[in-house]
Amino acid sequence: MSFRLKAAITAAFALSAIAAVTASDMSIAGEAIPSAISLSTALPQAPAAGSSAVVFAAPREIAQPLGNVNNSTPSEVPARSLAALVDAQGAPEELDGDMKCLAGAVYFESKGESLEGQLAVARVIINRARSGRFASSLCGVVYQPSQFSFVRGGGMPPIRTESRDWREAVAIAQIAAEDEWDSQAEGALFFHARRVSPGWGKTRLASIDNHIFYR
Repeated sequence: MSFRLKAAITAAFALSAIAAVTASDMSIAGEAIPSAISLSTALPQAPAAGSSAVVFAAPREIAQPLGNVNNSTPSEVPARSLAALVDAQGAPEELDGDMKCLAGAVYFESKGESLEGQLAVARVIINRARSGRFASSLCGVVYQPSQFSFVRGGGMPPIRTESRDWREAVAIAQIAAEDEWDSQAEGALFFHARRVSPGWGKTRLASIDNHIFYR
């Protein structure tokens, strides 16, 4: 056999062996590695054209109550000044009995003075009625003989009930009767005008507008 023939046969056998090994390797890889189809199902799919990649929940509406944050009604909110408290009383009501006597005393003794001065006068009358040293009712205190100079013949002079002075007097009387505001002369039982000096020898508590208050 010639040299060239032997080389051709050897080459043919080598090619056959290589083909067999390659086929065997491909067969093993096919058993160990998933197919292309199985890989595609395991991976997340890209969104289709025109669709959103992320789906958001619908926005949640949160209701916010209107008005006062603490839901307090105007009447529950404490007044910041005596003037605000007077304004909150509204228009004067038709009064009778003790409240009319109290408002009348405030009107005649201190109309035109500051609200603090009017309140101090009202508190004196209330303090007297509670003290046990004077009459037990407001009208009894007001009409007690020789106590208030505006009382004449056992009664009061006419009152201009449409005036601002009367409106304030009624409001102050209501505030004083309900203890809604402290007086600068709290505890006082007596007062007199600045223009006189009775020399009572009593404990002086305050001087407000045209009056001096004592206990």
